[in-house]
Amino acid sequence: MLSSTLCRCGKEGFYLRRHSGEILCKRCFVKSVEKIVLKTIKRDKLIIPDDQVMIALSGGKDSVVLIHILSKIERSYDTALFAITVDEGLRGYREEGLGLAKRVAEKLGIKHHVITFKEAYGHSLEQICKFAEEKGVGLLGCTFCGILRRRLLNDAAMKMGATKVATGHNLDDEAQTILINILRGDISRLARLGTKPIRLREGFIPRVKPLRYVPEREIATYAYLKGYPLYERECPYVRASLRDEVRDLLNNIEARHPGTKFAIVKGADRISDLLKEKIEESEVGRCSRCGAPSGREVCRMCEVLSMLGIDGSFINHLAE
Repeated sequence: MLSSTLCRCGKEGFYLRRHSGEILCKRCFVKSVEKIVLKTIKRDKLIIPDDQVMIALSGGKDSVVLIHILSKIERSYDTALFAITVDEGLRGYREEGLGLAKRVAEKLGIKHHVITFKEAYGHSLEQICKFAEEKGVGLLGCTFCGILRRRLLNDAAMKMGATKVATGHNLDDEAQTILINILRGDISRLARLGTKPIRLREGFIPRVKPLRYVPEREIATYAYLKGYPLYERECPYVRASLRDEVRDLLNNIEARHPGTKFAIVKGADRISDLLKEKIEESEVGRCSRCGAPSGREVCRMCEVLSMLGIDGSFINHLAE
């Protein structure tokens, strides 16, 4: 941290934003992060009066900062907040995050719910990945987790009457996703990236990303200043993912060229504005197996469960 340079308010400098050269004291840093989030919410109308906002609270620094900031500004929007944690069933990993999520929600006076892979799908993520290995299914744990977790969040939001699902995706997450989509040649997804969906679809609760323009480093610093413990335990499947490689690549470039991540996200925003009117959104029908809204004959959840030989007919759909 800084000691010999002053913040613009005249107090001792604490944080240097390398991409802008701005020096901030502790108080101005906290206010600055909150201002960025509030500006994003207002500009993109992520939250409107009378919204029922479900916060995806993993217990990690991003979701903890998200719920803290949203709890501070909810009165301005007359919204109701509640939190939900998905327990994938990863022994030695999820327990700490679940405990932190419960304590944070209780401290802020926000109702907290827990849903589990085991209850919804009959198997934990560990068991699902074991099935995949035994059957030679060439998908990674992150793929199964992403597909099944997204479905659980949407089903829970439907059941609990949420009008928005707020997630803790930060600037680093978004820059990584953009680069991954480019590397995979999936340009159409660039049109659907942003702080909120391009358009509403029946059966899907809109996901919003208030932290999209806040770097991961600043979120960690904000959590530290607010006294929240940092959940440092790493998911056992993350090191096998493409995202992990892209994260390291972007961090190395950012260290040499500050502002690269901002440039990637802002550039993708402009590309999205150009593409979204040209890309036809597929009509949403119903999955022929589970009946959930889907742009495909068989939704991704049913597809991956079928690969593993898991009978989806018994699944406890929270939205029913």
